[in-house]
Amino acid sequence: MSKFEIVMPKLGESITDATITKWLKNVGDQVSEDESILEIATDKVDSEIPSPVNGILAERLFNEGDVVPVGSVIAFVNTGGEIEAPKEMKELPKMEEKLTEVPSEIVVDLPKVELKSNGKFLSPLIKNIALKENVSLSELNSIIGSGTEGRITKDDLFKYLESRKLSKPEKAPFPSAGFQVDFSQGDQIVEMDRMRKLIADHMVMSKQTSPHVTSFNEVDVTNLVKWRDKNKINFEKRENEKLTYTPIFIHAIAQAIKDFPMVNSSLEGTKIIIHKNINIGMAVALPSGNLIVPVIKNADQKSLLGIVKAVNDLAERARNNKLLPDEIQGGTFTITNLGSFGNLTGTPIINQPQVGIFAVGIIKKRPMVIETPDGDSIGIRQMMYASLSYDHRVVDGALGGMFLTRVSQYLEQFNAEQSI
Repeated sequence: MSKFEIVMPKLGESITDATITKWLKNVGDQVSEDESILEIATDKVDSEIPSPVNGILAERLFNEGDVVPVGSVIAFVNTGGEIEAPKEMKELPKMEEKLTEVPSEIVVDLPKVELKSNGKFLSPLIKNIALKENVSLSELNSIIGSGTEGRITKDDLFKYLESRKLSKPEKAPFPSAGFQVDFSQGDQIVEMDRMRKLIADHMVMSKQTSPHVTSFNEVDVTNLVKWRDKNKINFEKRENEKLTYTPIFIHAIAQAIKDFPMVNSSLEGTKIIIHKNINIGMAVALPSGNLIVPVIKNADQKSLLGIVKAVNDLAERARNNKLLPDEIQGGTFTITNLGSFGNLTGTPIINQPQVGIFAVGIIKKRPMVIETPDGDSIGIRQMMYASLSYDHRVVDGALGGMFLTRVSQYLEQFNAEQSI
């Protein structure tokens, strides 16, 4: 009987390692081809690793919580084939490597920005321990590292944790402004899951990083609603997919970004990076209550039908935890649809390192004044509030207002006679 190597797969262009969060199979268990053996997590997405062969799980080389480099052998499966496993486990590369900063919404699109502590890189291992032990970035900045170029080592962090226990109570990663929480009988205490901690950390970081400004517009989307009502049934029969409003909003945003490219930028220090590609992230609510932001790449180059297909595919796979890491990377602008939850409007938080996020509220019928050459009249119109939160370091009120108005104009002038 031979052994087959189970290897940590390549998870995306910028991902060099992943954390084993749960083993789904024990040594000695029977595994089938394409059956999941373990669950892994990166700073971008959680996923499962299936077995490529039928056999019996013979050996697990890592424990839950271990950070494993891409390409490393993580387990052996006994098979009847001719593939021989190496006699010795491959030497793992050092873990003290550069780490990209965690996202968001979020859950969310991971900016390709390196997280630093006092100018020194934090390794994936140090960040993983810090997350588990609720060590904030400000605390990490206070630790004097003994590693190469002053990097924080595992021993440095463990020594700090011991001293913290002796000196004062543990600090939460997301401070509650010094308020003491009072507990009452019957209160339920729920520990944040890993994704919620990442979301919370990213949201706090975004508010501390960018001076947020939010502008609002009232948008008449009557033509858009009429068009969707006319086409949604036939479209679903033909494509076996839903025709929702979100792709239409993304299409309009992509066109408006071409008119105002500064909105499609990021800030690195004092340098503004205006992105050539228009990659629009859309916030998707997960069954767990968390959010994730898959990205529609090159949205301006896609037809409305192409965006509909992309939105439906990414949203479905997001809710079923089937997204690939590359599909939540590279976003340059974000949209969130608050109307899907019945909300009138909102002030969304920017998905760093982007400089803008667009929000749409619920569409409702309202009596409106209709201006005509023959005089004004009152009519029933389909109305919606749209909002734009933007980073005032890059986008001032004039640019933010013009961009919001341009998106509104594209939506109000939607051609109700076009086909899809």
